[in-house]
Amino acid sequence: IGRGHKIALVDIAAGQQGSRYSQVIGIATSPITAGQHVHTHNLGFVPTVIENKSEHCDGEHWQPPTIENNDGFLGFHRDDGSIGTRNYIGILTSVNCSATVARRIADSFSTTELQARFPNIDGVIALTHKSGCSIPEGSSSIAMLRRTIAGYIRHPNMAAVLVIGLGCEDNQIEMLFEDQGLTDHPGLKSFNIQDAGGTRSAIERGREIIAVMLEQANAVQRRPAPAAALRVGLQCGGSDGFSGISANPALGAAVDRLVAAGGGAILSETPEIYGAESLLLARAVSSRVQQDLLCLLKWWENHTVDEPQGLNNNPSPGNKAGGLTTILEKSLGAVAKSGTAPLSGVYNYAEAISQQGLVFMDSPGYDPVSITGQVASGANLICFTTGRGSCFGCRPAPSIKLASNTQMHQRMREDMDINCGAILDGEATIDSMGADIYQTILRVASGEPTRSEEHGYGEDEFAPWHLSAWL
Repeated sequence: IGRGHKIALVDIAAGQQGSRYSQVIGIATSPITAGQHVHTHNLGFVPTVIENKSEHCDGEHWQPPTIENNDGFLGFHRDDGSIGTRNYIGILTSVNCSATVARRIADSFSTTELQARFPNIDGVIALTHKSGCSIPEGSSSIAMLRRTIAGYIRHPNMAAVLVIGLGCEDNQIEMLFEDQGLTDHPGLKSFNIQDAGGTRSAIERGREIIAVMLEQANAVQRRPAPAAALRVGLQCGGSDGFSGISANPALGAAVDRLVAAGGGAILSETPEIYGAESLLLARAVSSRVQQDLLCLLKWWENHTVDEPQGLNNNPSPGNKAGGLTTILEKSLGAVAKSGTAPLSGVYNYAEAISQQGLVFMDSPGYDPVSITGQVASGANLICFTTGRGSCFGCRPAPSIKLASNTQMHQRMREDMDINCGAILDGEATIDSMGADIYQTILRVASGEPTRSEEHGYGEDEFAPWHLSAWL
């Protein structure tokens, strides 16, 4: 029986429920004897009935943990009062057609040369996408794309932003700015390639704009900031059977500390709370928050009704190889990332988050799309748990990788930041590991590079959610 997989502790008759974490994760599709391997060959998925399973909202009675050390971090203070953990200049595109120009401009600014001349700047990055045209005005996709781009423009980790369009696309820069309440200023510039005179002329014009922005952005230096200024996106990818008992609950313990310090955390990946929603509903601060979460789940049930396996199609081959059998089991482990703090609000994809504490943002379970939405919503740092070894970064927000088991951590040491496998090895507790993660969050927020940053991850992973039909 493979590492991370399950065995039956008792005999389970065909049709009987199988449980893990004291919660149902499936129904036996054939008789299972005590000691037998339990997995997809003998345990099946049964859709849950999405309903309000909690009559009470217990979030108001949360007892926050004691924070032993809350020194805050060193961040970049912005004029709007937000505080960044990084200081990037971003080049965003209104449409895929301007992606090459954006990348050529960014690539012309060598990171090594930049750091020598502008030590307070983390880099010039091009965040491009495959959309922006053949999507009608008023569609859900163009609304989400504009919301996402605006979230990155306003992001506290961006010192300045240049937006480049082609000129004839559906997602016109002028309409994008008007829709999102944006205007050109020294830290936000825009132009179209067609107006610039073509590709070479556009690249040269972009370089001139960035050169001015570099001088301005380098004048900003890190200054002390409270932990309350942090908003952390919570993610899990390449999960395994250990994720729900080591990395995820340890991250939850760190989240409790962050919330107790006045900070914020964003739980997402709506299909990956399916079946475990009652755990979040019981922690909601109000019935309105409960109903908002239930509405998201109902939408996803309808959205996946024509899929071969519905929401149970979420666990990937890698998840299953690591011991996860059904979406219910995966969801129970995923919710553990959120700790025990009250659920204070529910937000749409890439919607600007206006409150601290623990909140939920709607998104698919696909990590690049989900994290793009979290960063657009205001996450200035990401914590990403993995059991199989996910390699991911998400500029402009640093991404901390938490390994669920020591074997994978040793095998992929160059990509992992923290080994939560120490919990399984008996060398740490969930609470002590949570304290270590919290301190790592503060150090990374202060500028300590993560593994994914050292490898240069984070530009290709920009992936706004696209829903509507391309016309």
